[in-house]
Amino acid sequence: MYTLLDTINTPDDLRRMDRAQLPQLAREMREFLIESVSKTGGHLSSNLGTVELSIALHYIYDTPNDKLVWDVGHQTYAHKILTGRREAMGKLRMAGGISGFPKREESPYDTFGTGHSSTSISAALGMAVAAHLQGSERRAVAIIGDGALSGGMAFEALNNAGAMDANLLVILNDNDMSISRPVGALNNYLARLMSGRFYAAMRRGSEKVLKGMPPVLEFAKRAEEHFKGMVIPGTLFEEFGFNYIGPIDGHDLDVLLDTLKNIRQLEGPQFLHIVTQKGKGYALAEEDCLLYHGVSKFDSTQGIIAKPVLSGVEGESVKPTFTQVFGSWLCDMADKDERLVGITPAMCEGSGLAEFAGRFPTRYFDVGIAEQHALTFAAGLACEGYKPVVAIYSTFLQRAYDQLIHDIAIQKLPVVFAIDRGGLVGADGATHAGSFDLSYLRCIPNMTVMAPADENECRQMLYTAMQMNTPSAVRYPRGTGPGVAINQEMRALPIGKGELRRKGKRVAILSFGTMLAPSLAVADQLDATVANMRFVKPLDAELVLRLARTHELLVTVEENVVQGGAGSAVAECLQQHGIAIPLLQLGLPDRFIEQGEHGQMLADCGLDARGLIAAIASHSPPIQSRLAQSKLAQK
Repeated sequence: MYTLLDTINTPDDLRRMDRAQLPQLAREMREFLIESVSKTGGHLSSNLGTVELSIALHYIYDTPNDKLVWDVGHQTYAHKILTGRREAMGKLRMAGGISGFPKREESPYDTFGTGHSSTSISAALGMAVAAHLQGSERRAVAIIGDGALSGGMAFEALNNAGAMDANLLVILNDNDMSISRPVGALNNYLARLMSGRFYAAMRRGSEKVLKGMPPVLEFAKRAEEHFKGMVIPGTLFEEFGFNYIGPIDGHDLDVLLDTLKNIRQLEGPQFLHIVTQKGKGYALAEEDCLLYHGVSKFDSTQGIIAKPVLSGVEGESVKPTFTQVFGSWLCDMADKDERLVGITPAMCEGSGLAEFAGRFPTRYFDVGIAEQHALTFAAGLACEGYKPVVAIYSTFLQRAYDQLIHDIAIQKLPVVFAIDRGGLVGADGATHAGSFDLSYLRCIPNMTVMAPADENECRQMLYTAMQMNTPSAVRYPRGTGPGVAINQEMRALPIGKGELRRKGKRVAILSFGTMLAPSLAVADQLDATVANMRFVKPLDAELVLRLARTHELLVTVEENVVQGGAGSAVAECLQQHGIAIPLLQLGLPDRFIEQGEHGQMLADCGLDARGLIAAIASHSPPIQSRLAQSKLAQK
């Protein structure tokens, strides 16, 4: 079935192929991608669009000596297949399998980890400068696309790179036609022409000749820019100091190969603009590239069959995800308060804003992959009396930490952060895990930080945040909650107050967020007290002190790193009030946690029922004795 693809284990095998065989290889690779990703899940549309580009790059460049930096990293499946990981695709994004993103420890061909976006040009420039310092002829290539060029860091890198002599190639994989003109024979011809040595030599020669006549040289440069500007949208990149080439058809292997071969011989910063189609070669993905962007397992012959969001068979309740709870609340709140505006950094569907965007288009703002801008933009709106709601993944909020502190918290601006993907995220692994937000949020003055235990509490906390006149965050996980009924009436919760959910003896479990359900299950076996703390900041100190005075052991449970997290807040509270009591802090360990199934990942961290019981028993002799007696009775 894969006559050519099965013969490729390294790019050296690819480079030994006859060029005439490459179109067939591209067809086989697309078939393999569709078959493989339909069985594992993952990113499909973007990878179908980079098949020819991956083949051409590894065919022309001497990888891994030449460095390829892919950005964003979810467009690298074809690259992985060509670099010895074809068989490993069967465990893509699974525990013990290969990552869905480039990973340095996974392969020497993965030169830089790019789970987030807009970092490739900076990294590749560093590699290009290193080659220059070492006197090496190796090349560095940054492949940036899928919206990643909208990130401000990419433009910072372009600004720096254009002023250097480094041999850097930036390839813009433009897969939505956002800044490109129609691609055709003329553009392909011009790209070949402008990437050729004759054009480059002519340009350098004319500059030398005309250098003694500055007015004429300036006129020549302006004439060239005017000519190029009439047929190609490259003026911006030329102004950054790059030699702009394109746009060209990113699915035309002949054009790609010729152009890349020419460019590899050029000195200095080069910019190649290619146009590709997301979902290329799979009709269903071509028709709806967004639906097939990130997929679960599906039947590739039938395609993805849409499931009803919140409807079930009679008598069966279907649990909404926390993301859906947020999306529903946002629309309801927007109906009540015209000051509400919704902001997302390029995560409309993922963050649950699709319905809001349709119903309130003038109050919906997608700022692109620009988290820093998103926060300061929200701050400006808040200054003028609006109530911005920033819907953002926990891991992406890290990218705007300075803006969170400097532009929002210091000025006490009432921005609401709806923080999705708090905690572990399963298949996306360490780059996307929301492991740190409780730690990095609670240390910021003027911030209120809430962690709902269930769906209804999430809705009420979002409403609570909306009533505040200072910055606030509601942090919730990926996926569904325990299935608690949602009260459509919205009521503000008392700030900084938790609730006692179970009274027991000796041990008190202080649960933060969705760890409440397993905490209650454990407490039933141990006869322990359970508190749903609700607020990480301000902490319910009164409740903490009361439980400390009436129990022998306090246990904090959170799906966040232990260092600096909610448990640390409890420890600080006890120390501040001079109370010495054993405190067991349970949470995520001090390491980056790789991909896997969410439940198993929690178990591996000791945060499932069995792990919680074992940890508590090891710190409480009476509990240990109780469990031992229970086991004897069962025998």
